[in-house]
Amino acid sequence: MAVTTRLSLALFLSAFLLFAANAREYQGQPGQYGETGTRLTQAQQCRIQRLTGSQPSQRIESEGGFTELWDENEEQFQCAGVAPMRNVLRRNSLSLPNFHPMPRLVYIERGRGLISIIFPGCAETFQTQSQTFQAGRDPWEESGQGRRSDQHQKVHRIRQGDVVAIPAGAAHWCFNDGEEELVAISINDLNHQSNQLDQNFRAFYLAGGVQESEKKRTQIGLRKQSTQKFQNIFRSFDRELMAEAFNIPTEIVSKMQEEQSERGLIVNVREGMSMIRPDEVEEEEFEEQQGGNGLEENVCTMKYRANMDTRRRADIFSRQAGKINHVNGQKLPILQYMDMSATKGTLYPNAVMSPHWAVNGHCVVYVQSGDAQVQVVDHTGQQVMNDRVNQGEMFVVPQYFASTLRAGQNGFEWVVLRTSSQPMNSQLAGYTSVIRAMPVEVLTNAYQISPNEAQRLKMNRGGESLLLSPQRRSF
Repeated sequence: MAVTTRLSLALFLSAFLLFAANAREYQGQPGQYGETGTRLTQAQQCRIQRLTGSQPSQRIESEGGFTELWDENEEQFQCAGVAPMRNVLRRNSLSLPNFHPMPRLVYIERGRGLISIIFPGCAETFQTQSQTFQAGRDPWEESGQGRRSDQHQKVHRIRQGDVVAIPAGAAHWCFNDGEEELVAISINDLNHQSNQLDQNFRAFYLAGGVQESEKKRTQIGLRKQSTQKFQNIFRSFDRELMAEAFNIPTEIVSKMQEEQSERGLIVNVREGMSMIRPDEVEEEEFEEQQGGNGLEENVCTMKYRANMDTRRRADIFSRQAGKINHVNGQKLPILQYMDMSATKGTLYPNAVMSPHWAVNGHCVVYVQSGDAQVQVVDHTGQQVMNDRVNQGEMFVVPQYFASTLRAGQNGFEWVVLRTSSQPMNSQLAGYTSVIRAMPVEVLTNAYQISPNEAQRLKMNRGGESLLLSPQRRSF
């Protein structure tokens, strides 16, 4: 009995040690999932040694614009679990319909256009004529006004300063009908619970594709197979089966499956875009009136965008320092489902953002204009970033890492895309800071300073909060 017990115990310990070793190896691999989900893997990836402003590492050319990708395998983006990208649509060009297995939060940096975010089962509320489709009748026949009848889901107007929420799995397209390029900055949240594949970014396109030849694309230090993430899913289905599914001739299916990778992901519009468009004035007035508490909304009627450029909507405003606009789950209820949010900030020349940390999410920062000196400190007290960031760069401030910045001589304008729908910061300096909330006695003993010095430490910023005016010192 004793021998059997010792043998069983030895086998159990061997099996346990083997399991533990495999588990450590499994959890440490990027893009893999442990039993507790991606957050366990993410924790293994947030051992940041150095943060820096990053530029896109890959550019995919299309006939109607281009797509730029930041390296999702870069340490700071792996920590945040995001894949950043920038789409540039030239005039009269269309970003082809696609969907992705993770939510995407988009900021419109410049330009204007139209977008439709499509959900199955939602009503096609935009119609060219009031009569309904009748069985046996061709819905594409010419109407009395010489225009083909059509109906489709809602089309939204987007413009500079908009935040656009695209849920996981929702097919969407975008058209630039403006007079300048449409530039969209976005992050894809690879760690979101809706993405049960892995932590690699991918998109499923319903048309177009990327030329896989090296001659047709510009790439810096990325794997060749990265372009395989952007291909037309129809091209590999059986032609006869698709013809039966859509009840259309095989010739049309052939065109749907045709290799058109030379056109890319953004194409020039040749046939015109005469779909029903939103009345922009009515849409703006309606969205102003709608408080949007989420109770009266469902996936078919909820808002997908909000603007952060208007001064009168600023959440924080200082005449001496700048302003900040937030779009969170309260202003845009769909963000509660996506667990994401956005912030637009403006700092006047030499103004300072109070040292602070993000309590409930990572911050992906994009520099829209100007420059700033940024400092970030980790839990060991080591400085992981002390760099000047410039227009077009992106960097991550991980959750709980303390950070601050000072705007340059030309000011600083930035956008933060966050992995939390209800972001909260904890400040170290200013009216609402944790230092001000502490008793003087705690500060005197913590820093070995006099009560008078502790009082000045608490109160010398007066009523200023997150945004601090430059060179305001009292000795």
